[in-house]
Amino acid sequence: MTNLAKTYGDALYTLAQEEKLEEKLLEQLAAVCDLLAQNPEYVRLIESRAVSKAERLKLLDDAFHGRVEPYLLHFMKILCERGAFGQLPACRDAYVREYNESHGIVPATAVSATPLSAEQQERLARALGEKTGKTIQLTVKVDPSLGGGLRVEMEGMRYDNTVASRMDHLRRALTAQS
Repeated sequence: MTNLAKTYGDALYTLAQEEKLEEKLLEQLAAVCDLLAQNPEYVRLIESRAVSKAERLKLLDDAFHGRVEPYLLHFMKILCERGAFGQLPACRDAYVREYNESHGIVPATAVSATPLSAEQQERLARALGEKTGKTIQLTVKVDPSLGGGLRVEMEGMRYDNTVASRMDHLRRALTAQS
């Protein structure tokens, strides 16, 4: 994440807090970023120096006025004027980090060899929440190459209790003894 994205994303979050729009802007930022990811040609157009700044700002107005909070539209226009419109997803990431920190939410990713049931996912999120004292926002992925067990990544840490990991530790231990 660039300094610009962090600075701007944090500033947008601070404004959202002051205006009591945290959740609304969080949802709208996600929706706008998803829309832009599906339409990369629109992003290129908004970033194009071949199109006048006034025309690019009008394109943003035409596309988003009345559909997003005025603060978010103005934010996108500022990024456009600064030649940083492509940084909007990174600004969203900074906003989400601030939102999560403020609300005691920890994103976690669990990877297992087989799909986890809804009950298993709920128990895992609850156990991780009890361990951290925070609300866990759990994403679950499946990787059959793990062989079994579970790997959890959260707060910059990796907890790996998979068969693949245990086999790797055993392999290294046996190699070191030779």
